[in-house]
Amino acid sequence: MSFIIFFLIFHILVSIALYFVFPKCGKPAINGLIPVVNFMDWCDIIGKPRWHVALLFIPIVNLFVFVGMAVDLGRSFGKLDFKHTAAATIFAPAFIGYLGIKDEEKYVGPNLIDEKAYQQKILDAKDSGKERTYKKLVQENPYKKSAMREWFESIFFAVFAAAFIRMFLVEAYVIPTPSMEGSLNVGDFLFVSKTSYGMRMPMTIAMLPLLHNRIPIINRESYLKKPSLDYKRLPAFSEIKRNSPFVFNWPVGDSVYVTAIRPYSVAQVNQTPIHAQRDRELAQKMKNKQFITRPIDKKDHYIKRCVALPGDSLQIINRQIYINGNPSENPEHMQFQYRVSLPSGVNASKLDEWGIDYGDRWGGGYHLDNKQVEQLKSLGPNVVVEPVIHQPEPGRLFPNHASKYVGWTVDNFGPIWIPKKGEMIQLTDDNLILYRRAIDVYEDNDLEVKNGNILINGEPATSYTFKQDYYWAMGDNRHNSEDSRTWGFVPEDHIVGKPLFIWFSTKEGNIRNGINWDRIFKSANN
Repeated sequence: MSFIIFFLIFHILVSIALYFVFPKCGKPAINGLIPVVNFMDWCDIIGKPRWHVALLFIPIVNLFVFVGMAVDLGRSFGKLDFKHTAAATIFAPAFIGYLGIKDEEKYVGPNLIDEKAYQQKILDAKDSGKERTYKKLVQENPYKKSAMREWFESIFFAVFAAAFIRMFLVEAYVIPTPSMEGSLNVGDFLFVSKTSYGMRMPMTIAMLPLLHNRIPIINRESYLKKPSLDYKRLPAFSEIKRNSPFVFNWPVGDSVYVTAIRPYSVAQVNQTPIHAQRDRELAQKMKNKQFITRPIDKKDHYIKRCVALPGDSLQIINRQIYINGNPSENPEHMQFQYRVSLPSGVNASKLDEWGIDYGDRWGGGYHLDNKQVEQLKSLGPNVVVEPVIHQPEPGRLFPNHASKYVGWTVDNFGPIWIPKKGEMIQLTDDNLILYRRAIDVYEDNDLEVKNGNILINGEPATSYTFKQDYYWAMGDNRHNSEDSRTWGFVPEDHIVGKPLFIWFSTKEGNIRNGINWDRIFKSANN
């Protein structure tokens, strides 16, 4: 709702500004307050055809059209300097209002028509051989821009355009960890469509362009939390399909400690103290309580495979996922952790050819798919390849409760029901552990338990109806992925987009190791 309110207020401010501008341009002041009519008259004033108003109803396109109209209105008042262009771009209502209110600001004429006419004079003088007239017209050209200004404006608008494309349409990502190894490898650069699953409109609007949440070098957040808009998503072109990769904001990344190694959620380090033993910077930040709170669209980006949809029941039995009681389709290159014993003198180049990281590249054993297991075994009868058996980790695994669901492991997990919009559940002490964060945090309720009673927004509750859909995400590298088994559900309002294709790929995430030419332009949505 706040998104609609924001643009309504913005339109009202522009209309009021036009109310003061129009009399100076020979238009009735009242026309400035009439929707559509005001923009048609605005087109007349700057010399644009009236049909351009139709472009203002096209999302994204309307932003560029509006900025262009604001700049041309300023130029129609003789405001030709770069500072005027910048003011019209960034502070349009205030800039337009200034032109109308200040008595000394006079309307010169429709900029686009006048500039075109002046350029025609220059061409006519040149074509007719009137050298002196031609030189004088060029020298006195009020619309001429210096080379430096041309470059500056080009860069300014290139950044402006790139920021809007990145914000609304397509964004580039790089795979930093091996959680999707085999399907999406460390060092893969991919494009992600932000329109496929419905364009999520910006919630955080005061930010540095082309940066997600951190400013490099100084390591500070790149945005302001206020002002902000409510969540709103435009209609989707397609739905998220089971077993397809998708990009989303890290659900538990609202309160994080950020170190040189990685971000950690506050809950994560409280549940797994070993992180602080491995990262001294984290230990110091925990001691000083130096954590950062982030809005939804500024949480870190994750890419995983959506293995369960809203309303699904999921269970993992001996590494196999079951959805609604049926075995789920497994990714072709799904990996698990193995202990491997190789004979001396093994050909490391052969392992590289098979995509196996020799020498325990990522730690904790070899992470292999079924084909790689067979390839290793083919090296000889003395090769030992044994699956790693994982023990229960009730504090680390969702729902991160040490006394309940204690038998769950990464290979034997659930059953668990994935919340669906409009579906109601009966609340109990047991399932409240599973759904508390969804109800309390993701759906913005005040949930508490007093004297054995569940209270939602101060009222006793025995049931709850979910307001949005949720998804279950897992990495293809099943034993080396921090995913829904660790932090739970992915809310619909956290979904960013659909991976399209890999446009560049470096070996093991380092250009010095070479380029994976065979991965360039490969689909990222398999």
